[in-house]
Amino acid sequence: MTGILERYEALVATGELRADAEQADAAERLEQLQRELEKQASAGLIGKLLKRKSPGPRGVYMWGGVGRGKSMLMDLFHQTLAIDEKRRVHFHAFMLEVHEKLRDERRKEEGDPILPVAAAMARNVRCLAFDEMVVNNSADAMIMSRLFTSMMVDQGVTIVTTSNRAPNELYKDGLNREHFLPFIALIEQELDVLPLNGPTDYRLQRLGGMATWHEPLGEPATEQTREAFFRLTDYPPEDSEHVPSAELDLGGGRKLHVPKALKGVAVFSFKRLCGEARGAPDYLAIARTYHTVIIVGIPKMGPDKRNEAARFVTLIDALYENKVKLIVAADALPEDLYQSGTGRFEFERTVSRLNEMQSADYLALGHGTS
Repeated sequence: MTGILERYEALVATGELRADAEQADAAERLEQLQRELEKQASAGLIGKLLKRKSPGPRGVYMWGGVGRGKSMLMDLFHQTLAIDEKRRVHFHAFMLEVHEKLRDERRKEEGDPILPVAAAMARNVRCLAFDEMVVNNSADAMIMSRLFTSMMVDQGVTIVTTSNRAPNELYKDGLNREHFLPFIALIEQELDVLPLNGPTDYRLQRLGGMATWHEPLGEPATEQTREAFFRLTDYPPEDSEHVPSAELDLGGGRKLHVPKALKGVAVFSFKRLCGEARGAPDYLAIARTYHTVIIVGIPKMGPDKRNEAARFVTLIDALYENKVKLIVAADALPEDLYQSGTGRFEFERTVSRLNEMQSADYLALGHGTS
């Protein structure tokens, strides 16, 4: 298997990527990390026999604006890392898993639950790769320093992560942020922090000025949303029937089927999102997991669809607050979607947000940034 640097340079040579000095530096650093991890894995048999983990190599924290190639480099790194003990997971999904295990440990009433959870999350994992590290709540902030100290220092796990924010900007102005500061210090101590803020916004460049709101419903609108998905994910249009799906963890043992999900882009029908009984936690899980959401089949709504309209308002609030890019196939423009019915006045804010979400300024914002 070739390493990340060779794969990256091949993409530049074929014109699929533009030359970018910061990306090239990051690829070199990640190539070095791959060699260190692969060497450690090949020498790790004695440690396994002694049931002892050796310290992991120093990890990497890549941060920068939207579309600067962070997820692309993470994909290449994980794909070309020639070890079995690796895991790539979206940060939000990982933290949902952590909280579920913490609840189980607390039921046992056997002391500090964080250490056994850290050990469980580190089991059979030598390298843990996160996409889009962002901290939005005090529950995560309160435990992250101790959790990751145990995983990295005690369990020997190497962390590679991406984020839209520099480490010292994480959870900025958050509640009880003083409890989160040791985690920032841990990042700076254990990870190499690499900025990726080159001049090219690849995600927006791939959309190429393409509109994000397509109406009315019909084959032309469907084709436009399909084209947007392929531009953002590189998935070949001729193989559209085989686009990967996903099961999004909503917490509490509940899952949401995502019909198409690839590289942080998810496709949903309006009926699936707003025609079923859903609330803010479901929509927040979507907003925190995907940087771009494509919704198809949005109808005009009247008084008989007041519940669907109310859910749509909550959905758009979650996407807007997390700066998710929204691409739509709808039967009308935002101002004509819901013209009468309970909550029509409140819907005006949603109309305003939907129009703002089509603007260049909004589209340039990083996912999860405020």
